[in-house]
Amino acid sequence: MKITVERAELLKSLSHVYRVVERRNTIPILSNVLIRADNGQLSMKATDLDLEVTDSIAAEVAPGGATTVPAHMFYDIVRKLPDGSQIVIEGSGERAVLTIRAGRSRFTLQTLPESDFPDLAAGEMSHSFKVPAADFKRLIDKTQFAISTEETRYYLNGIYLHAAGSAKTATLRAVATDGHRLAQVELPLPEGAAGMPGIIIPRKTVAEVQRLIETGEGDIAIELSSGKIRFSIGNVTLISKLIDGTFPDYGRVIPVNNDKSLVVDKKDFEAAVDRVSTVSSERGRAVKLSISGGRLVLSVTNPDSGSATEELEVDYESDPLDIGFNSRYLLDIAAQIEGEVAVLKLADPGSPTLIQDKDAKGALYVLMPMRV
Repeated sequence: MKITVERAELLKSLSHVYRVVERRNTIPILSNVLIRADNGQLSMKATDLDLEVTDSIAAEVAPGGATTVPAHMFYDIVRKLPDGSQIVIEGSGERAVLTIRAGRSRFTLQTLPESDFPDLAAGEMSHSFKVPAADFKRLIDKTQFAISTEETRYYLNGIYLHAAGSAKTATLRAVATDGHRLAQVELPLPEGAAGMPGIIIPRKTVAEVQRLIETGEGDIAIELSSGKIRFSIGNVTLISKLIDGTFPDYGRVIPVNNDKSLVVDKKDFEAAVDRVSTVSSERGRAVKLSISGGRLVLSVTNPDSGSATEELEVDYESDPLDIGFNSRYLLDIAAQIEGEVAVLKLADPGSPTLIQDKDAKGALYVLMPMRV
């Protein structure tokens, strides 16, 4: 096997693939990336048995072949080679090594046979549709912060993607919650998504898809069944197992009768919460909102280090209210608001609060209060 390829192209392609590989592996082949070259194409594949990413680029191939090499080491070598260099990759079937040459640099890596590399067979996909990459990026960008990291409630360790709404206004909806906050974002239901099963996309898969659509250009093709999902964007294909669990009935925690409306300037509110939370304890992080008339007083008291208060002018016409929130969670949600004005719909100090963009744009957030 002999492959000649541009360093920049190889590095870009490898960066899509190698991240899937865990640095510590009990199964040696899972530390490797599969390299296959034929018909002027170099394709690379990596997997952790739950997630598989494949990318291909044009290359000079003569003759073709396939092998596997340590993924992180291969990536680091390519990354450290001089910009603009031509890389020649050579391997022979008899010896279990791969040679990488560029300019005066030469590396020899140990290989493992291609036949040992596992294949995450996708199987039959029941639904397929396309979404503009920018729209899908927004969908996951604005929900992934609320994914739970608590392993015991594994069914919350991902984004719940499903068809929702009515026949007239059918939507593709993404929901994530960790029990303290909830994010829900939707877009018009793409053609082909009607009747799709509700699926939970794992956190690691969400992060990889997010990286793949960093530019947000073009469309992303999505195919899914009740057990697997396949994303295709450009030459990159990502196949992932889905979380096998039942997502809770999140609709029950979205408040509908919160009658107290607090309208704030998003930037001013975010900056004020950030400032007063400087003195909060790592464990507590509680910030108190005291609202009456057109005034909002934010306050934090930390017995170990001190206290802070800040006052904002707001739009509020209901009864006075004191309510506490985790400042970190409040900032996470404020960061998702796209417009200049945020609306907090409140009920009482013990009930969840609904937070939205004043120009709603298909997104809503729910935050549980804290005792302060």
